[in-house]
Amino acid sequence: MKVQQLLMSTLVYAGAVAAEWEPVKNSMLTVWGKKVDASNVWNEYPRPQLERENWVNLNGMWQYEVVGIDHVQPVFGEKEILVPFALEAPLSGVGRKLGVDEALWYRRVFDYRENKNSRLLLHFEAVDYKSEIWVNGTRVGMHVGGNLPFSFDISSHVKPGENEIVLKVVDATNQRGKYQLRGKQVLQNGGITYTRVSGIWQTVWLENVPENYIESLKIDTELSGNIFIKPSIIGKGSIRTSASLNGKKVAEGGEILNIQNPQFWSPESPVLYDLKIELLSSNGEVMDCVKSYAGIREVGKRIDENGNWRLTLNGNDIFHWGPLDQGWWPDGLLTPPSEEAMLFDMKYLKEAGFNMIRKHIKVEPRRFYYQCDKMGFLVWQDHVSGGQRAGAPKDATEDEKKAALARSEWPEWIRLHDKPSDVEPEKVWPDWAHKQWMIELKGMVDHLYNHPSIVVWVPFNERWGQHCTMEVGRWISQYDPTRTINIASGGNFFPIGDIADEHAYPHPRFPLDDSRYKNYVKVIGEFGGHGWPVKGHLWKEQKKNLGYGGLPKTIEEFKERYRKSIELLSDLKRKGISAGVYTQTTDVEIEINGLLTYDRKVLKIPAEELRKLNAILNE
Repeated sequence: MKVQQLLMSTLVYAGAVAAEWEPVKNSMLTVWGKKVDASNVWNEYPRPQLERENWVNLNGMWQYEVVGIDHVQPVFGEKEILVPFALEAPLSGVGRKLGVDEALWYRRVFDYRENKNSRLLLHFEAVDYKSEIWVNGTRVGMHVGGNLPFSFDISSHVKPGENEIVLKVVDATNQRGKYQLRGKQVLQNGGITYTRVSGIWQTVWLENVPENYIESLKIDTELSGNIFIKPSIIGKGSIRTSASLNGKKVAEGGEILNIQNPQFWSPESPVLYDLKIELLSSNGEVMDCVKSYAGIREVGKRIDENGNWRLTLNGNDIFHWGPLDQGWWPDGLLTPPSEEAMLFDMKYLKEAGFNMIRKHIKVEPRRFYYQCDKMGFLVWQDHVSGGQRAGAPKDATEDEKKAALARSEWPEWIRLHDKPSDVEPEKVWPDWAHKQWMIELKGMVDHLYNHPSIVVWVPFNERWGQHCTMEVGRWISQYDPTRTINIASGGNFFPIGDIADEHAYPHPRFPLDDSRYKNYVKVIGEFGGHGWPVKGHLWKEQKKNLGYGGLPKTIEEFKERYRKSIELLSDLKRKGISAGVYTQTTDVEIEINGLLTYDRKVLKIPAEELRKLNAILNE
């Protein structure tokens, strides 16, 4: 491997620079994908809510091998992959699918200059799905789950000079009986499911920390101006904190700060207070210092004069209006080609008049939520779904359909507008599978808790892997009472949480007169999906691409269908609906129901025109 060195305090980074790297040929690329530089990829600080100066980015070229799942560590050759793009992604330079009977191995080296007064942490922002890690031949740990960050203290495993990291990854995706949380990924993509992602798909980095350091923070706020900062500390110490706004210090304290005359966070005014948190020894010495931020806001609900529950922010009614956002890219799959690319989508949505994004069964890189905090988006955060649906052919007999349902790890779908059924709309998962599902749900809530933009948790999407609904609803309502709970968006309704959610295509509808939903905030969690295929910008040229309600014949007809949906939603808003989610931000693979094409090169409805169409929702 060729070696490049980057000095940062006690760390020296050594990695491969592949002059011959290029995206997989004949792949759809975005303009940002075409600008990806293998020696300088995703170099932004990956953890904006707990920021230190002394870190090193390990993105770039890694060696890789694919072998049998039970194979011992292979001998690494000259094959290289661009991290943080998954094996299957065109921007990885590989574009190969990982089989369920295969393991993906990575290797890279870095140089380390020892500092006896510090510790060295190795961070992986996300690796799909199960991974094991070795440093200099010693196994340092493993991680299960493809969507959340994890890290290891590798201080006792490194030495001055060159060090080696080796990573093994296996990924069953939607293989039956594995109950793996994988969202829209499937082994055979098609329709509304997409190309699977295996291996490293978010930033890998090293961080120097003191012997005593702040591991994490939990931040809560009150409209009184109080900011509560609860640290998790490795070692000993207490914290000293301060808050600033526009560079001016406005409060000092310890685990509680009070802002006089606080400015509240909202989509119209996303005010963020900068925080400085110092870890002090018993004699007042500063042992560690991190930067963070907080937005002061309060999520709630109230009953209006007509007896309908309404969503509130800072005590005021607010209609949540945004797109279903898959977060998929033709060149990076789950990984945006760059932060600039990710911001393009977000700026378009903001300019189009949306105040919310429903992040659909995916956990984005932390910087996505950081940008939502800064730009003023409300975020509905879905948990990543798991399990496998065992479908039956359209012409199957009733017995064949029942047999398929019995094999499925998803329950029967009983929509809100369906008549009550004698069939219990629930599915039982094995204890071990439910335990892992809960580990990943709790991990996601902890991981994203401090972001003021996140206002709704969505544990289940439709009935995809829906199980133990009442138990899950009670748990998350108690674990995070500061947010609204939408227990199953478009899924099987259970009387738990705050929201009753209907999915309706192509136009929005809701059974408003059904007394079962009287005590719940009523929302339309998906509608629209109006498709318009743009020639020259289709991921796959084929006779039939996927849209809802049949494909329009002209772009004018497409816009007219959108206008009709918004008029219907506006009428439903007057009758008691508190939120609407339009499907969707972009085309994804053979789905052509986006407001943008998959390559982001065509805005089917320009932002200014879309804002005018959406304006009726403000009346």
